[in-house]
Amino acid sequence: MRRQLALCLPALILWAVTSELNHAISGLRVYAFFGALYLTPLVLPHERGGRLAAALAGLLCDATTPVLFGTHLFLFLAGHALLRRVRDRVPRDDTLGRVIVTLLANLALFLTFSFTQIHRSPAPAAVWPRLMGDLACSQILLAIVTPWYFALHARCLELARVHPRSEFA
Repeated sequence: MRRQLALCLPALILWAVTSELNHAISGLRVYAFFGALYLTPLVLPHERGGRLAAALAGLLCDATTPVLFGTHLFLFLAGHALLRRVRDRVPRDDTLGRVIVTLLANLALFLTFSFTQIHRSPAPAAVWPRLMGDLACSQILLAIVTPWYFALHARCLELARVHPRSEFA
């Protein structure tokens, strides 16, 4: 139980910080999307219980956005499954490698989410310049925030006295 709480608490903190950040930059008419941060710390260091934490993060994001309920849940679970399949091929101990994996996962999630939601717009072609601006803003801010979030995630596991399990556990 402590493991699940230690995995979900950073996601709740990330959601609150992201909400405040998006509120602060709303005057600039940009939106920051940090979807990959809900997934990459759960997968890269061989964490167990990551699927439940990804599902809860997806439900939290679904509850606060005007999209069909379950969209984030499905995308986060699919992203989690994909990252678990490729995690043996990516560097997990190097901070730069983890940031790059997070940026690539965020790019994939953002584009997938955009393609699934673009049909709801009255003028889909007019939305793409705005989406590309949001993507650029998200990726720049994500590169800055990712090391902090990985440290927060590790610290929550440490405070809960939960040690990351090895791949053979």
